[in-house]
Amino acid sequence: MQFKTIASLLALASAACCNSLQAANTPAVSTLLGLLGIVVQPITALVGLTCSPISIIGLPGNSCSAQPVCCTNNSFNGLVAIGCTPVNINL
Repeated sequence: MQFKTIASLLALASAACCNSLQAANTPAVSTLLGLLGIVVQPITALVGLTCSPISIIGLPGNSCSAQPVCCTNNSFNGLVAIGCTPVNINL
């Protein structure tokens, strides 16, 4: 996975901390997306599972013990986040 700069991602996405980050075409994720009626293109897009928002990246006490990501579509109440890119919040 390629890490991108936070500034370039946050211009188009929102920061989140996800317990799992997987390709949309993995069996478990594609089944979950199908049950929710969510269509993801391309099918290899990264999907975050059980995500919570990260309010301000870089401040002390605002940590993520799982996978910090920026996602372009996090409108499913944290259950899934679509179009995710891993980020390094320890800059």
